[in-house]
Amino acid sequence: MIARVTLEIALRREFDYVIPEELAGAVEIGTRVKVPFGSRQVMGVVTGLPESSPHTQLRSILKVIGKQSQITEKVLRLARWIAGYYCCPVEIAIKSVLPEAVRREKEGWQERLHVRLLPWTGDLPKLTRRQTDVWHVIEERRELPLQELLSLTGATAEVVRRIEDQGLIEIAPQITERDPYAHETILPTTSLTLNTEQARCLERITRALNEATPASIREARGTSGGPMEGKDSVFLLYGVTGSGKTEVYLQAIDRALDLGRGAIVLVPEISLTPQTVERFKARFSGGRHATLVAVLHSHLSAGERHDEWHKIRQGRARIVIGARSAIFAPVEPLGLIIVDEEHEHSYKQEEAPRYNARDVAVVRGRMEGAVVVLGSATPSMESYSNAKKNKYSLLEMPTRIDDRKLPLVRVVDMRSEARKEKGPPIFSHPLKEALHQRLERKEQSMLFLNRRGFSTSLQCPKCGYVAGCPNCSISLTFHRAQGLLRCHVCSHSAPAPTRCPEPSCGNPGIRYSGLGTEKVEDTLRKLFPQARVARMDSDTLKRKEDYRQVLGDFRTGKIDILVGTQMIAKGLHFPNVTLVGIVYADLSLHMPDFRAGERTFQLLTQVSGRAGRGDVEGEVFVQAFTPYHPAIQYARRHDFIGFYEQEIEHRQELQYPPFSRIAMITLKGRNEEKVAFSAEHLKKGIEGLVAGWKGVVLSGPAPAPLARAETFYRYQFMIRCRQMPLFSQKLSDYLIGQEWPDDITVTPDIDPVNLS
Repeated sequence: MIARVTLEIALRREFDYVIPEELAGAVEIGTRVKVPFGSRQVMGVVTGLPESSPHTQLRSILKVIGKQSQITEKVLRLARWIAGYYCCPVEIAIKSVLPEAVRREKEGWQERLHVRLLPWTGDLPKLTRRQTDVWHVIEERRELPLQELLSLTGATAEVVRRIEDQGLIEIAPQITERDPYAHETILPTTSLTLNTEQARCLERITRALNEATPASIREARGTSGGPMEGKDSVFLLYGVTGSGKTEVYLQAIDRALDLGRGAIVLVPEISLTPQTVERFKARFSGGRHATLVAVLHSHLSAGERHDEWHKIRQGRARIVIGARSAIFAPVEPLGLIIVDEEHEHSYKQEEAPRYNARDVAVVRGRMEGAVVVLGSATPSMESYSNAKKNKYSLLEMPTRIDDRKLPLVRVVDMRSEARKEKGPPIFSHPLKEALHQRLERKEQSMLFLNRRGFSTSLQCPKCGYVAGCPNCSISLTFHRAQGLLRCHVCSHSAPAPTRCPEPSCGNPGIRYSGLGTEKVEDTLRKLFPQARVARMDSDTLKRKEDYRQVLGDFRTGKIDILVGTQMIAKGLHFPNVTLVGIVYADLSLHMPDFRAGERTFQLLTQVSGRAGRGDVEGEVFVQAFTPYHPAIQYARRHDFIGFYEQEIEHRQELQYPPFSRIAMITLKGRNEEKVAFSAEHLKKGIEGLVAGWKGVVLSGPAPAPLARAETFYRYQFMIRCRQMPLFSQKLSDYLIGQEWPDDITVTPDIDPVNLS
């Protein structure tokens, strides 16, 4: 018997090995194995079981890892698609579908000593009073961890061992699962009554669940040409903030469980809050479809991630909630994939394989006959265009539940505020007054600024010195709490100077300009000394439980004003929040990115949606220096359709997505001239690849917006075309055949979301 193995080292080919007789029953497609390779022993995955091999003198598999295949055939097929479309070696794609904690050779289960009651008839042997007290606890519990027993009784391990010597109990190691939510008290909930809009959307999804069939069956019937065609079971659920999308998700999952199928729910990392997890665990902790709900995200320890993944693979957890990598969860059979906040850019992986989990969800749904629901109050231009073209089915929920009103949005022109205050203030007069009113009424407020730190730059007004990063073409940000200047790209830090560092100057009158969330928090405490203020950004949330702690305090009313970056912008439901202030609404408008307007509109709409989710109508203050920009004005009116219609004209004129697809190629190296020369050489090669193609636009090469990062000079060029799957394959083949200087790295990114 022969196994075809893809090794973990990226060699872009598969290797054949003999399956020894003693391992014959343990090897199948998706099994992880250890094999000899040259003088080394390496890990790999069985990707085929051919009847014969063109090679002779095959070596044997050394070891099978795990008791069952760790990658299902369906997920393996998905990994191959990712490798082909996103222009990366298949080994890297296969490696990415398993968490690192699961890929280790030694199984990562945690074993702890447990005390178990043994059967006993007749009189008990003579025990000391201490032993008798411990025995009664064991008799009542019948089985419990040794450490828990010692904690309950105050006894020593020696006392328990003496009871074991009498034959009354057994002390033995047992696997103990690490549950990140084990200490949470989850109260079961039942389905809520849906309004007309919710019920209509659920009915459409339920009908699709009943009719869904895998791509393999459709292909056998001759009804589909591939995983990206005919998207009849992909829904775009466009529902305003507070319209009750989550309840539709919960009841749709219940319908999938009715059919004996599982579900994956993707949420952006920043909104994977205890609130979200709690709602899903509470709904499915009991009742007719009681099941474990597994959670996969970056804040889990390696052990927790290992145990959560195995709950899924063993079929004990039929629902998975997680960030982008959860799209690879081995749910069998899979019936439903939900991508909440589908427009979020955090679904895009920034290192190889550079996949977008939203798009991979669509492909996996087509492959496995699962229904896919993409939900958002501010859909991406690409998804809404697909819905308009009937590639996706559009579901709409245009009103909030219980007919609650969307918040009133007021745009404040900060140019006039700056004239009044002799310089731009952090808070406009209307926003300060609104904050004061909320404090008096015991209501809560949220303030948003998507920039952390205290000041964004340090400058000398005398000689013009600006504190810049020695490794990156970016200024350093001042973090006052640590007294440091930090680079937010490479993490370089240096003590903040008290005078100009320029040797010929030394001016003590250096100035800090710009602001971040740290300065907003500081100013708030001075303006409202009686207010309880907290800040949420990556500087304040160092431990995995910090996020839960701050949100818990805010929910229970221990915080009056919450200041934060985009991690407070979405996915949160606090009924007592009646005011939201957006400090610099146009901060991202002027970035060199064709999506700048779209991102600004989405962010403003999402942040505004945190207000007025209870009985009191919400109010939002949007402070901007370009108050009449379309992104701000359409967000003020909660008018997604209006924004889409004006933005789509601009995209069509310049042939940007959704009218084309983009590939961004970045070259980097420490010698700028060599990088520029290599970029020109690559451009000629790409021009040859697309010669004769219609509608291809090639821009660049040119220095990247962030021209130098982590000591590397960076050049980029962009390709816009409609035949991206074909171009990606051609590009991949071309790059494999090229030899680049040792210090030059070429990185292709298909469908990028970040152009810097």
